[in-house]
This record gives sequence, C-alpha cells and structure tokens, in this order.
Amino acid sequence: MTQSEFDLVRKLAFDEAGIVLEHDKQYLVESRLQSLAKQTSHESPSSLIGQIARDIRLKQKVVEAMTTNETTFFRDHEPFEMLKNEILPALIQARQETRQLRFWYAACSTGQEPYSMLMLLAEHFPQLASWNVTHLATDISKDVIAKAKEGEYSQFEVNRGLPAVYLTKYFQKKGLHWKVSDALREQLRFQELNLNRTWVGIPKADIVFLRNVMIYFDLDAKRRIFQQLERTLEPDGYLFLGTAETTLNVTASFQRVAFGRTACYRPAAA
Repeated sequence: MTQSEFDLVRKLAFDEAGIVLEHDKQYLVESRLQSLAKQTSHESPSSLIGQIARDIRLKQKVVEAMTTNETTFFRDHEPFEMLKNEILPALIQARQETRQLRFWYAACSTGQEPYSMLMLLAEHFPQLASWNVTHLATDISKDVIAKAKEGEYSQFEVNRGLPAVYLTKYFQKKGLHWKVSDALREQLRFQELNLNRTWVGIPKADIVFLRNVMIYFDLDAKRRIFQQLERTLEPDGYLFLGTAETTLNVTASFQRVAFGRTACYRPAAA
C-alpha cells in the first residue's frame, strides 16, 4: 500500500464515519484491506482501493473494515452488576406507572452486548415480561448486524464471558456453533446507523450503551454525538461508556455517577 492510498483510506474513514486513523496505523489498514480484498476477489488492497470511487457498496465495505468489532459477552462484568443491583431496580421503581423501558445499544457489533442484557433481564427481572420493554441495536456495519441478528457464535466466542449456565439455558447447539434462543432474538430490533451522521429513527431511551466506540472519534465528532445523545437519553436515564472513555473535556451535559469500582453517566440536570 502506497502512502497516497493510505491517505485516501484515512480520509474516507474520517469523512464517512468520523474514524480517526493515526499515521502509525498503516500496517493495520493494510492488513484489514488485504482480508477484504480476498473476500471481494480483488488481487490486492491497491486493486480494491482503485475501485472504490466507482462502487458505493465497496466504499462502504472499506469503511466498515476500519471499524473494530472486538466484543464479548458481559464485557467488563462490573457494569452489568451495577445494572442488576442498582440501576434497574431504581428505574423499574420509577417506571411503575408507564411500565415501559427502552434500551439502545448504539454500537452493538456482533450482538454479545445486547444478548447479555437480555439474559440478565430474563434471569433477574422476570416481572418485566409483562412490561413494554424495547431493545434497539445499531451499528454502522451491515455485516456485523447480520451476524448479530443471526445470533450464532463459535465455541471460542461463547467461552469469552458467558456463564456456562446461561449457555445451556439460552442457546441451542448447532453443529460446531451455538445459537441464541428465538425467545431472546425476537426481542431485538436492528438498524444500520452511522453515529457520525444525523440520527434518524432513534427513539428516546432509558439506558444507552455506547461502549468502546468513542475512542475512535476526534473531539468534534464526540461533541456532535453527545449533543444528539442529550436529545435521546431520558432526563433520568443512564449512559454507559467504555472503561477508557469519558465526557471530561468533551461535554458538560453529562455527569459521572460512581457505583463501587465502576461508573456510568447521567444527564447533568438529573
């Protein structure tokens, strides 16, 4: 990959998705495009890059290849404990009149995060079965949304963070893979969404997961995203960022709320 090709991909990723690729990431870009070139029957990353100006879908695939889709079931563990022990009991009490809860997984990747939440609710909050509870999962990538919607995972993937009792209770064996039960999959609605664009079709939410994605945006993009979040998150709602992410020096619209060794964010007026 030449320097000019790398610069073209960097500009494309930034213009289309707000993703910042630093100058020392050329090896990473080339590796990901090498894999994409094989998938799309191109001889090399250079051949692939030469076609993106004439192929909109290929251009989108290049942008998607620049996103990081690393995720696991019950990732980081402690936010889910916080939800189980503190946040959900309080929200359920506050929503007794409307009997409605809305979850949004803003960068759902291949689905482990929303399915983790669904299992937690089924295990610990059976009373919500009679409520109007909605789960929206979005991502910029068509391919990862397709995998998330399918809900099928390898043995390696289910070994990462998923309790064995949940595996036997909420999954069915399918050859060498495990598939999430229909009862859980049917509760999720999926939608493509570029967080760096104006959000369309995103309803108000009580709990928003926006974990491990803000680190890839520049400051202006982060501020635009938080501005849209202000309009999306309920005044008494909760926002979850990744452990390495913060609103500090980005926006004053959210305040950090600590629970033991972990934390989440709430609208500053809450």
